Amino acid sequence: MILYPAIDLKDGNAVRLYKGEMDQATVFSDNPAAQAVAFQDAGCEWLHLVDLNGAFAGEPVNGTAVEAILAQTSVPAQLGGGIRDMATIEMWVTKGIARVILGTVAVENPDLVREAAKTFPGKVAVGIDARNGKVATKGWAEETDVMVTDLARSFEDAGVAAIIYTDINRDGAMQGPNVEATAALANAVSIPVIASGGVSSLDDLRALKSCGATLDGAISGRALYDGAIDLGEALKVLKA
Repeated sequence: MILYPAIDLKDGNAVRLYKGEMDQATVFSDNPAAQAVAFQDAGCEWLHLVDLNGAFAGEPVNGTAVEAILAQTSVPAQLGGGIRDMATIEMWVTKGIARVILGTVAVENPDLVREAAKTFPGKVAVGIDARNGKVATKGWAEETDVMVTDLARSFEDAGVAAIIYTDINRDGAMQGPNVEATAALANAVSIPVIASGGVSSLDDLRALKSCGATLDGAISGRALYDGAIDLGEALKVLKA
């Protein structure tokens, strides 16, 4: 399992939200690139970046911060938030993003996901963010009637590299991930699944690792910033 340290970008800063609420943001760093370098120096193999403003705006907003991170790090990075057309996907791939995450458009324009996955093999992931088993879009502001598993299964033959599954009610709440729902999703599809939301201790990582499904990895943000998880120790747990 891969540990993906999360750098969520709001107004150029690295922040963490509480349950996806933009007005409940805690700023952890005004230099996201320096934070990215610190994660890399601690041994991380990937970075998980989110343009929070972009998720609401529907287009990139924190591009300057993302480009600074790319310029100062060498580990691959995946990016979500405000990526809703082929031009934006191509832009980020050209700039060096290893994997773009398509969330809102996966619900509203699934054909774009298929086209992008075909055009950029291995570089397109689907972000599925859920409340109570149903998918939310547009920065988690809008809830749909689409069930998580149904959406995931619809991309089985699309060639997407991964599904990033976030339980919104767990995100930033330090209450542990939704292990049962994550395992159920991973067992329902052949696409690699990355767990997100609520990962707040080494025990959470151990629980995901032994959840009864093979997960690609787990994303953690607040717990790394707060010191609840030591990145070096976490990497050892996941490699053991």
